[in-house]
Amino acid sequence: MSSIYFSDILVKAQIDPKDVLLIRHPLSNKYCRRCFEDGYLLEYTRLQKSNFTKEFKYWAIFVGNSGSMALYKGLFKMHGVAVNESQFCPTGFPFPEMYDGECVYFDLEELDALGDLKDRLMIDWGQSARMWHQRATNEKAVVAIQRYQREIFPGYEKVVLGYNELGEILEDDITYSDWHTALSSIYAVYLITDTSNGKQYIGSAYGKDGLLGRWRIYIATGHGHTKEMTDILNVKPEQYKHFQFSILQILPKNLSDDEVIKIESLYKDKLLTRQFGMNSN
Repeated sequence: MSSIYFSDILVKAQIDPKDVLLIRHPLSNKYCRRCFEDGYLLEYTRLQKSNFTKEFKYWAIFVGNSGSMALYKGLFKMHGVAVNESQFCPTGFPFPEMYDGECVYFDLEELDALGDLKDRLMIDWGQSARMWHQRATNEKAVVAIQRYQREIFPGYEKVVLGYNELGEILEDDITYSDWHTALSSIYAVYLITDTSNGKQYIGSAYGKDGLLGRWRIYIATGHGHTKEMTDILNVKPEQYKHFQFSILQILPKNLSDDEVIKIESLYKDKLLTRQFGMNSN
């Protein structure tokens, strides 16, 4: 049994849990994820079916990754409902077709109350993850209050990550959502350096998920399904723990695979990673 629940926090803020609707957006939903990554989570939340509940004064919004965890994104006062019209669609909203009249527009105002917990408070939604909106009187255990808010992506030129650091970033797409967006939006030529001996490996990333998708494979396997890395780990299975990841050049996603590979080959020539590093071709 938890010693503190989200309803306790609401009471401390002098808000009756009976007046609060809890909403947990699953990031497994492609529409939700895109709106979240592009900064339109509130606009996504505003649009609901006309029969969506209107009885609550407040909406507390959360986002959830895999499992039952949910990260707090803010408390909003509900002022009413407007018929959905195209004039409400903000510039840049990734799915303007959502403003086609099938939904209505809920007028939500973000409140300062509990603002210090935004992007920090984590609750356990419980076993009923499919019930994405519930009453706040349903007890939701507080799992953690994070010390830091969402980690901001520092820029491609500053990415220098150890294997464990990269794994942490790829595993947590809520705290590191900016990183996920940045790394998935580019092709790249990347460098892996074995910090125990200085040897280098140059690779390239292309395909649907860009550099994010390529680096995921290294974290999942240790060797990225490359012959060179596989050979190394066959001899020294723990060697991947010494790998450091960085970016040599970011590339636009409209390049062909062959164009990316040619740029990769040029870097191998420049850094002599075939002769003195871990590249074999």
